[in-house]
Amino acid sequence: AQLCAFTSAVLRAEASQEPGHYDVIHSHYWLSGQVGWLARDRWGIPLIHSAHTLAKVKNALLAEGDVPEPRSRVIGEEQVVAEADRLIASTADEAAQLVQWYDADPAKVLTVPPGVDLDRFRPAEGARARLGVPDDALVLLFVGRIQPLKAPDLLLRAAAHLIAYDPALRSRMIVYVVGAPSGSGLDEPTSLLALANTLGIADRVRFLAPMPPDDLADYYRAADVTVVPSHNESFGLVALEAQACGTPVVAARVGGLVTAVADGFSGLLVDGHRAPDYADAITKVLGDRAAFSRAAVEHASRFSWDRTTGLLLDAYADAMTGPAFGSDPARPAA
Repeated sequence: AQLCAFTSAVLRAEASQEPGHYDVIHSHYWLSGQVGWLARDRWGIPLIHSAHTLAKVKNALLAEGDVPEPRSRVIGEEQVVAEADRLIASTADEAAQLVQWYDADPAKVLTVPPGVDLDRFRPAEGARARLGVPDDALVLLFVGRIQPLKAPDLLLRAAAHLIAYDPALRSRMIVYVVGAPSGSGLDEPTSLLALANTLGIADRVRFLAPMPPDDLADYYRAADVTVVPSHNESFGLVALEAQACGTPVVAARVGGLVTAVADGFSGLLVDGHRAPDYADAITKVLGDRAAFSRAAVEHASRFSWDRTTGLLLDAYADAMTGPAFGSDPARPAA
């Protein structure tokens, strides 16, 4: 509903500058890509686009109870993919999906993994004391939107299995769920609370609203394991932030999580979405947590903001010097 207003604001921003003020346009998500497409044609500069999520991929991997992305989004994404001068994929898997599902020109697709703020998300002592968490607590953490796609219910079910395996864990276990209902999760905003009651673990679960990154970092540090059980992730930045803080991750073996988590090194990847399998993976990580924690920090260090921005700047330069903009007299040079 705000697309026209957004387009107007973008064009006004450019009109307030001297001609040639902008060298490239980098749009994020398909709606911004539609605006970027118009601006690219008006300004004669390259359009670089990051999809972040792809409707066709999401629809192919729908969680139970989730609703498919509309046809209008699929068409919009197809248009942006066809028009963009460069397409930025988070992983090699996403790059392949752009080619396979959207008929993207492979020569235009570049893989640039997202980065994490390693100054903010890093190991630090005292997180449990700051949060009032006992030193001997077993802390499991979920961070993300509360919707079927993200599968936060799977963490609650896995926690219930852990307690069933070892009832002595009940008094020590704390399950933090950080996030708010989104998308189809808005249809049943209290469903997780109801599930916790049904599973008999409501007294062990703490629901927290989205919070500033500095506060979130302490929850990562306080956790023994962060669980990312999504049905699909284009990358999985939560997994990377947790590892940067020294917390190993148990995640679904889907999409970008295969890149974000080094399976068997910084955490464990789980096939499918069965709660007992997640409970087993959590148990394995806890059995050698110190080693997983060290490896998590090492793995996350490879995904710095400096690396990401350097690769993006290379992509911008590549687009600016490409045939359409570096030498073609039919279009103005950037």
